[in-house]
Amino acid sequence: MKPLTIAFHCLVLLTAIPAHAVEKASEQRLDAVVERGSHVMPFDLEQTTHVFSKTEDGGVQQVIVKDPNNAEQINLIRRHLTKISDEFKRGDFSNPAKIHGDTMPGLAELRKAKPNQIAIVYKELPDGAEIKYSSDNPTLINAIHQWFDAQLSDHARHAVSGHPHHQMHQ
Repeated sequence: MKPLTIAFHCLVLLTAIPAHAVEKASEQRLDAVVERGSHVMPFDLEQTTHVFSKTEDGGVQQVIVKDPNNAEQINLIRRHLTKISDEFKRGDFSNPAKIHGDTMPGLAELRKAKPNQIAIVYKELPDGAEIKYSSDNPTLINAIHQWFDAQLSDHARHAVSGHPHHQMHQ
């Protein structure tokens, strides 16, 4: 094989693998997160999907139903995301800590944020709801990204990263 051909194949392989793929937590940790999450999140994880889309200034967290006709789960999602977005605006990140632990990556920095350093916007979607997090503070943007990665790892059975579904609801 010619050197240029080898270089091309290496480039194709490198671009096909995400640069910062999130490693799935152990099965034991996934089970523990589901158990603790059932005391915090009122919706059924098996009937929903968490979508974490990182953006340049933060990220978008969505919870959507697998069955768009499931009005009960949609209402439970909306109620929960409304509640936690209000808590997050006040700097209260106790619910993620209850599920993921106090040492969850990014959580300490998010808790230290001063009022209005992170814009937190709740929005209803036809099949669930979303919370958009944005900041102009690089430390907080990094914290949001770390926090998303930790959630993707811990919710691996029920979460996806950067799903194009986000773009459908803009």
